[in-house]
Amino acid sequence: MAIPAAALNAYAQAARMGSSGVGAQPGAAKEALGGGNFGDFLKEAIDDSVKTGRASEHQMAVTTAGKSGSMVDVVTAVAEAEATLQTVVAVRDKVIAAYNDIIKMPI
Repeated sequence: MAIPAAALNAYAQAARMGSSGVGAQPGAAKEALGGGNFGDFLKEAIDDSVKTGRASEHQMAVTTAGKSGSMVDVVTAVAEAEATLQTVVAVRDKVIAAYNDIIKMPI
């Protein structure tokens, strides 16, 4: 059973955070625990989403051209892209809901 690339990327990111020497520097814990720039984090997440979509499109094109690959690879790539898109949509919905809650707060 193949492990989806998204899971591997998440594991690699967690491993980097664990091995970054949290506590070695005063600001290291904040950066390692996600206390960095939210804009950079969001940009990286969007870039990863786009890369996943492009990888699935490439896999479909290679397989349909008959160059290499199998239908299992295509289905796996499409399922991974679908899961990524669903995650992006869920996060977007949560951000919009939070924004609406903030707007409704009394001053």
